Amino acid sequence: MVCPWWLCFTFDNPLRKLLHNPEAILSPYVHPGDCVIDIGAGMGYFTIPLARLVGPEGHVIAIDVQEKMLSALRSRAKKHGVSERIEGYLASQKSLGNHEKADFILTFWMAHEVPDQSLFFREVRDLLKPNGLLLLAEPIIHVSQKYFLRTLQSAIEIGLVVKENPKIRLSHSALLGFGK
Repeated sequence: MVCPWWLCFTFDNPLRKLLHNPEAILSPYVHPGDCVIDIGAGMGYFTIPLARLVGPEGHVIAIDVQEKMLSALRSRAKKHGVSERIEGYLASQKSLGNHEKADFILTFWMAHEVPDQSLFFREVRDLLKPNGLLLLAEPIIHVSQKYFLRTLQSAIEIGLVVKENPKIRLSHSALLGFGK
């Protein structure tokens, strides 16, 4: 089930930075000039900091299945002066769409909402550059360790490899990529 757009106001707020500081979580993986994809971007909690991290030469593709989320993201990006770096894309339940290859892809607290995880991770894999990275994070609040490991297995089965397990508060997480 997809998170309703109105619920994002409860966890897309300034107090969340105490738990999930976007810059601290993402800066080890995102660099100026990168192409980044934020899947399940919502209202832009991570998208806007990603746009700052990639800088004026970089590009962020914000993908969501709800137009209301993307509309809110566009307004917020404009307010923060990064709208020219962000491309919003309305995906369907069955496809993320065709996009340029990414240096980094973020799936934060959303993979558990995807009905066909094998198809999802194949699409994600196909969007990654050869040395690109995927950060997968799922909420421990309603995603069990067992379910997270099944989700992770779906990513591994299509050729991704766990590079590390970064510590993210209230989350199961894995950084994935190709090869060793």
